[in-house]
Amino acid sequence: MQQPSVFIPHGGGPCFFMDDPQDVWGGMAAFLRALPESLPEKPRAMLIVSGHWETDGFALTGAAQPSLIYDYYNFPAHTYRLRYDAPGAPELAAQAATLLRDAGLAALVDPERGLDHGVFVPLKVALPDADIPVVEMSVERNLDPALHIAAGRALSVLREDGVLILGSGMSFHNMRGYGDPRFTQPSEAFDSWLTAALARPGPERAEALASWEDAPAARLSHPRAEHLLPLMVAAGAAEGAGQRVYSQEVLNTRISGFRFD
Repeated sequence: MQQPSVFIPHGGGPCFFMDDPQDVWGGMAAFLRALPESLPEKPRAMLIVSGHWETDGFALTGAAQPSLIYDYYNFPAHTYRLRYDAPGAPELAAQAATLLRDAGLAALVDPERGLDHGVFVPLKVALPDADIPVVEMSVERNLDPALHIAAGRALSVLREDGVLILGSGMSFHNMRGYGDPRFTQPSEAFDSWLTAALARPGPERAEALASWEDAPAARLSHPRAEHLLPLMVAAGAAEGAGQRVYSQEVLNTRISGFRFD
C-alpha cells in the first residue's frame, strides 16, 4: 500500500528525553507519537532526510546496523546514552541512489555513517520499537530548493513499495528567534505562506517552494535553508496537495508539520 511523505519537526537536540516542566515539547511529542496511527499500514522501511547532514551531492546511509551520532552539545549525560537500534536497509539505500542518479542527480551510498539526532530522536518518540529499517539521506550542500524538490520527485516511486519518506527539520529555524516574542509574528507570517504554498498542486507548489526566499519573513525564519530542505524533498515526492497536520507555538515561534498523499 502506498505510503505518504511527511515532514516532521525534530525539536531541539534530545529535547523529548529531558525534564520539561513547562511542557514546551509535549505537543510536538504527541504529534510524533501519533504518526504510526496516521499511516495506511506499517511501512516496510523508512527513508528520512535530515537537516543535520550536508554533503556534495546526495548521500544515503548504507550500514546494515547504523550507529548513532550524538551531534548535540552541552546536554545532560544520559542523552548521550540514548539508543535507537533500528536496522538499516542497504538495498533500499542502493535503490534510492540509483533513482537519484537516473534523474541526473549526484548520489552515493555511505556504508559507514550513522544516524544523527535529526533521525533517531524523533523516531525514538514516534516508533520506539525500532523495528522498521531506516535509511538516512543528506541534504545537498548547495541548498538549492529546486534540486531537493527534484530529489523527492525521483524518490516518489518508493512510496508505492511501502517506503515512508520523511523529511526531518524545522519549519522555523533561527536560533536567535527561539524564545524571543519579536519572532512570533514573522514566524507566523512565514508559516501561513508555507501552508498555502504546500496546498497547491504539485507543479505550482514546486514553483512556489523554489522561490521560498521571496516569502514573508523567509530569511528571518531560515537564515540558512538546511532545516527547510527536508520539507522540499517530502513535497517533491507527491503530486497531491499538502496539508498541515501539526502546528503549535513553540518558544514564541510557529512550528508546523505537513503531510503529502
